[in-house]
Amino acid sequence: MLQALLEIFPDADLYTLLYDKEKTFGLFEKNIKRTSFLDFPIVRKKHRFFIPLMPFAAAKMKIDKDYNLIISSTAGYAKGFNYRHQNNENNPYHISYCHSPLRYAWEIDYLKNLPVSPWPITHQTFSHPIAEWLKNWDKKSSRKVNLFIANSEFIAEKIKAYYERETIVIHPPVDLEKFYYDPSPSPKSLNPKTYYLMVGRLLYYKGFDLGIEAFNRLKKPLKIVGAGPEFKKLKSLAASPLIEFIPPVADKELRLLYSNATALIFPQIEDFGLVAAEAQACGTPVIAFNKGGAAEIVENKKTGLFFGEQTPEAIINTIKEFEKMDFDREYIRKKAERFSKEQFKDKIKEMVAQNGFKI
Repeated sequence: MLQALLEIFPDADLYTLLYDKEKTFGLFEKNIKRTSFLDFPIVRKKHRFFIPLMPFAAAKMKIDKDYNLIISSTAGYAKGFNYRHQNNENNPYHISYCHSPLRYAWEIDYLKNLPVSPWPITHQTFSHPIAEWLKNWDKKSSRKVNLFIANSEFIAEKIKAYYERETIVIHPPVDLEKFYYDPSPSPKSLNPKTYYLMVGRLLYYKGFDLGIEAFNRLKKPLKIVGAGPEFKKLKSLAASPLIEFIPPVADKELRLLYSNATALIFPQIEDFGLVAAEAQACGTPVIAFNKGGAAEIVENKKTGLFFGEQTPEAIINTIKEFEKMDFDREYIRKKAERFSKEQFKDKIKEMVAQNGFKI
């Protein structure tokens, strides 16, 4: 998404708490203006340990140039950057593209099952006051924003509940030049349409364990693409020899994996769910839990199927129902075009123009 914003504003200055050139492939190197006092290798690798310090780092992030417009892309701290001018009448207009309100404040259970997280937040004795402090900081920071844009209706509801602010929704972009439907014959190595697929960072809340348990029982092929802290645990759960783990792959290979899958299994609650949108762009049906961003991506019984409980049994029953149905992959691809990068950029430009700024 940040790349799409920089296509609109190619000379924009980027301010960020942490910057990892290697993980971002140097894509933003020329735009980086400043990072925070926390920007050290150990913090980049173990950033959850430093969550209580992040608000202080944000407050110390002095933006000393007199910008007229600030656009933040954030799930947390950028709202708190110090960009107020000495003359308050000329403060920059702040549009915040919000991926989520600060999870560590409002949804503390998000941290509790992670292998690396700050002890004071996860320890019962300390978690409540720290979470309350983070909530107050996050809500106060939200008042600096002139206009909120949410990445989904799901997040728009959270913004209204937590910040008491109205917002508009612009879904994140999918690069349809990288992820597209191709009806031509598939590589024999992929055994097209014989396997199901799960994709993403291997984190507990993404429900890979549910998919694995379901496919242990189904005795059907499942490919899992991704890496993360849950890898060893998930690998140990995979009792079926038909479950295959694949390390992260380049977009070209990922497109082939999407395109040749019977369906994508998507049991998690996501703010939006870019993986599901990418799969749909490749014409692939999605079998998803009916909550979060997936509910805005999947058209039930047209581009995929929903299940109503996050259980292996629900996934198994929905797959059995799915296999009795036919899905039009060209239709699925066409529906995914509403998430195109071009539409995203046009909507952002429109919002910027409506608030008096020329591009």
